Amino acid sequence: MSILHQSKFFVSAAKINQLPPASIPEVCFVGRSNAGKSSALNILCNQKRLAFSSKTPGRTRLINMFGVPNPEEPEEILGFLVDLPGYGFASVARDEKEEWADVLGAYLRERKSLAGIVLLIDIRRGVTTLDRRLVDWIAPTGIPVLALLTKADKFPYGQRIRAVAEVTKELAKLGTVEAIPFSSTQRIGLEETTEHIVNWLKPQALED
Repeated sequence: MSILHQSKFFVSAAKINQLPPASIPEVCFVGRSNAGKSSALNILCNQKRLAFSSKTPGRTRLINMFGVPNPEEPEEILGFLVDLPGYGFASVARDEKEEWADVLGAYLRERKSLAGIVLLIDIRRGVTTLDRRLVDWIAPTGIPVLALLTKADKFPYGQRIRAVAEVTKELAKLGTVEAIPFSSTQRIGLEETTEHIVNWLKPQALED
C-alpha cells in the first residue's frame, strides 16, 4: 500500500503567512481549473473525498494541505501534499484573479520546503497561455516538475505519446521535466506518479 493512502487533511489557508512553518517536504499540485487536480489527489491517496472539487471553476480559493504520515512513526508527518488554487477561471473578477495569481507565485517562488511540483495539464488542451505563465514562475526555482497529462483516457495510446512529446517540448524552459499520461478514471499513470511523489517526500522510501 502506498504511504499516500494514509494522507489526512491538515489545514487550509488563504495566504502564505497562514501556512505552517516550512520544515518538511511539500509536493504541490497546480493546474488550470477543471484540469483534474482534485480527482488526481483523490485517486493517488485512494480516498474519494480527500480533496474537494467545485462545480464552479475558480470557487476553490484556498491552499489546502494534506499530511502524509511517516510509516515508521505514524504520529509524525512525513510531508505534505499541497493543493493550490486552480487558475484560468473566466467568471471571476480581474482583481481577484490577480490576487490568487500573486498567492500562487509567492508559494512557488518562496516556499523553502517545496520538494516537487505536479503540474496538471488537460491532454486535450495541451499547454495553454496560462500554463506558460506558471512555467515562468517555476523555471527560476529549479524545483523538479512532473507534468501530468490528465484525462488521458480520452486519447488512444499513440495520440497520448505524441501529446507527451509536444508538452515536453513546450516545457523545455523548465529544464529537465517529465511528462506522463494520467487518468483518474482509468488509473493510467498512477503507479509512476506515486513513485515520483514518494521519492520527493522520502527518497529512501522506495528502497525500504
